Amino acid sequence: MGCSKIFSGLPEITSEIVQYLQNDFSTLHSCILVNRLWCRLAIPLLWEDPFSKNCPKNYYFIDIYLNKLNEDDKIKLNEYRIIFPSSTLFNYPSFIKCLSTRTFSCSISNWIDNARNSKFNKDVKLSNFIFLSLIKIFIKNEANLHTFEISTTLGMIDGDSFKSFLQLILQNPNFIFNIKSLRMNYSNNLLSFQDFHKLFNSQQNLKTIFLDYSSYPLTSLKYSNCSNTLKIIIFYKVYLNNWEVNFNEVFEQLNVLDSIHIFYCYPLNSAFIQQIINLTKPFKLKSLFMDQGPVSQIESLELLLQKFGNYLENIGFESSIDHEFKFQLFKLAKIYCNKIKFLEILEFDDQNIYSSFNLMKNIQHNLNYLSINFCKFGCYQLSYDDKLSSIVLQNLGQILPYRLEYLSLALKFNINDLEVFFKNSKNTFIKKLLIRNKMYQESEEILPCIKKYAMKEKRIANLAIESLLCYSNNARKELFHLKDEVEEFKFYDIQVTSYDNLCIKVHDFINKLYY
Repeated sequence: MGCSKIFSGLPEITSEIVQYLQNDFSTLHSCILVNRLWCRLAIPLLWEDPFSKNCPKNYYFIDIYLNKLNEDDKIKLNEYRIIFPSSTLFNYPSFIKCLSTRTFSCSISNWIDNARNSKFNKDVKLSNFIFLSLIKIFIKNEANLHTFEISTTLGMIDGDSFKSFLQLILQNPNFIFNIKSLRMNYSNNLLSFQDFHKLFNSQQNLKTIFLDYSSYPLTSLKYSNCSNTLKIIIFYKVYLNNWEVNFNEVFEQLNVLDSIHIFYCYPLNSAFIQQIINLTKPFKLKSLFMDQGPVSQIESLELLLQKFGNYLENIGFESSIDHEFKFQLFKLAKIYCNKIKFLEILEFDDQNIYSSFNLMKNIQHNLNYLSINFCKFGCYQLSYDDKLSSIVLQNLGQILPYRLEYLSLALKFNINDLEVFFKNSKNTFIKKLLIRNKMYQESEEILPCIKKYAMKEKRIANLAIESLLCYSNNARKELFHLKDEVEEFKFYDIQVTSYDNLCIKVHDFINKLYY
């Protein structure tokens, strides 16, 4: 009796275990081979984000999806000599939960380029047909999206097909009504204000909205059905002058809004900052990344940080900010922002570099992601690179926390300074270490030094090293491509990864945190 009770609960427990492995594709593939139950639980997770940019070869999924075409559409594809797979064990199109029109269209192009006869490469007519056919297949098989990105960067998909796609999804609200995270990325007029408004009004459970280069008015939020669900708004490179809107009127309708995130929006001027400060609806400003701003605006920014600095978790300063303004920002962040987890700093000079160290000391207990890049990799500036790189490596190790999830250093490395860094950071475990080395002809080879400390002390889990050769038209050289070296690091439980795959772009980081 006791055993039967235990085993009766196993399917539920197994389901929870497999759900926990949602992003571990290698383990999920192994789960398929355990038994039927594990296979039924793992397959939907493997197919919920089929066109992820992290899985560039997933265009092979398209072959499986095309099996669901009706006979008339299959006849239309006969001229391309496409062989359709036999019937499948699962209804794969029903599992899709995440869709980005950008990565989706890219996968279609890759499928045409790689999986079909080369004579059909770059066939726009075929691309558009596959694009719309797959959307129809998803809708017909009752797929229900949770994460949706609309982008007008569509490669070979033309404007008419994009408009047809919009009408398809708006006419089939069951496909999109349950979206939790919506990203709008467009830089042309393919999406009308009316369609934009309809899309918002169709949402019942929207929790996150990511406005990427968007010029459409925020007033759509004011009249939407998500006033009791929307918790997070992300603004990324939005041109704020296009929004003639009273922020207070819009935000007042958002009853459960928790946080907003501002990334490189322009112009981040006193008028916009004052609107944010004056909002009466309680919320947290959790991210602030800037790439412009005159010193004259520092007083407005100080008022902003006085109100929201205690909530800020992600902050970054681009290289285009002038050094005096950046110096003032470091000082203000040190005073008002003590909960920063993600810090990105692009370029220093020898005046503001020490103020950045003071900020790092102040946030040491919370800091988990740190990216430092001041080198202009396309410029030949040997003495400047030497001086600032040396200052960073001589001073950074001793102010790092005991554990970092992510550390990215783009500098001109030399062995003496690198050894100082490793010795001073000997108590810090770094899960992901990225090194981008700006190399001149006289530069030293730093790999032996990295092997000495990384292998001996076992305090790095994932490693990526890329060298840019200034003396050879900035040619790239990667550790990941050296098979023997990769195997040697693997022996010491250090996973060597390609630089681009390990590198965290800011907007991708925010996607992972809040999507």
